Amino acid sequence: MIEQAPQVEKTDQTIPLMVKFQMNGSLQKIHDEYLYWDKIKYKAKANECTPIELWSAIKLFRFLRRKELKFHSFRFHYVISDYIQKSLHQFDMNIGGTLGSNIGIAETDKTKFIISSIMEEAISSSQMEGANTTRKRAIEMIQQEKRPKNKSEQMILNNFITMKHIVQQKSEDLTAENLLYIHKLITSKTLDDIEDEGKFRENDDVHVVNHVNSEIVHTPPLQSDLKKLIEDLCLFFNTDNEEFIHPIIKGCIIHFLIGWIHPFTDGNGRTARAVFYWYMLKKGYWLTEYLSISRIIKDSKSQYEKAYLYTETDENDLTYFITYHIRTMEKAFEALKEYINRKQKEVFQAAKFMKIPGVNDRMAQILKIIHEDPDRILNTKEMESRFNVSNFTARTDLKSLAELGFLEIIQVNKQKQNFVKSSTFENTLKRYKL
Repeated sequence: MIEQAPQVEKTDQTIPLMVKFQMNGSLQKIHDEYLYWDKIKYKAKANECTPIELWSAIKLFRFLRRKELKFHSFRFHYVISDYIQKSLHQFDMNIGGTLGSNIGIAETDKTKFIISSIMEEAISSSQMEGANTTRKRAIEMIQQEKRPKNKSEQMILNNFITMKHIVQQKSEDLTAENLLYIHKLITSKTLDDIEDEGKFRENDDVHVVNHVNSEIVHTPPLQSDLKKLIEDLCLFFNTDNEEFIHPIIKGCIIHFLIGWIHPFTDGNGRTARAVFYWYMLKKGYWLTEYLSISRIIKDSKSQYEKAYLYTETDENDLTYFITYHIRTMEKAFEALKEYINRKQKEVFQAAKFMKIPGVNDRMAQILKIIHEDPDRILNTKEMESRFNVSNFTARTDLKSLAELGFLEIIQVNKQKQNFVKSSTFENTLKRYKL
């Protein structure tokens, strides 16, 4: 649990101290990092004051800048720091707008990158909630459309299906019915009680528990408050406030609120992250489609949980969660750029296979896969998913490579065929002087 902050002491020295800390720059750094009492108290000595004096000055500074929000009878607030403003500007420049930078994604590669990003998001979001399977196995299951073997694989497949649904329905408004449908998609065949799929909780027996010591860390609002909270959440999602709130800030708040309201018996986290994606895409942040934010959250799960707890502990100050979320988006954007650079190198490496007469870009990439992984078994389902092409196109590509001598066909049954590296693969390459 988060350490409770002491009561703020407003004395005659609070305002002069706030001005002093603002002038020497120490307050700005604390404000940008948006530290809580458990970190701030250790900075008092360097600022020649007591911990409570520093905390009181910072709380006053934040109070003077905060913006209020209300959902049903619950009040929240947030503050826009210089760090948040700078980050929002960078996001507007790079992940939003109809003419935004594609950071090097060729038009022909966009579908491939989207499918890959949706898979990464589905895997990471599910693993955060306890899905226990390898990334390789999960990707094979999705690409080859294999039936899930257990609950973990079902969770990942559900997330993948949900993300694809959101991409297709991104312009829709959020309604209670749409939210229930997202939950039903994302929890299908994974809950203890199938009746809980796509259904709001009907009691107050749901708590967020620290499984290390069985301590309750969050008690959601009463079930009797759910209807009004969901109505206000949908209104917040669908309409612009009288006072402008930046769409990314709103997306972060929507993410927080679904987790905080906890409207379902299970699957609240996965639903919250999915609805955040939905809102970002609806508001024109098209590059969000390529970001795997849950992968970054999964690697910093402790900070993710603390961001929730800091907000609730410190008078529902959403800035803790917003600041964490924006840092996560920055890391996801950097990871995307690295991923694209790596994939572009792979495309460049596969380009040599394009010199072979009759080989297209998809076939060149298949040759690269087989060349680097000689034991790989390919099938049309995997190629359909990998390249987002029809069954006919995928089968034609594989059979053409077999006719050229690069692949061998293994007849699995009357209908199904697998493809493996041909024993003549290397000699065939030499024939083309590759």
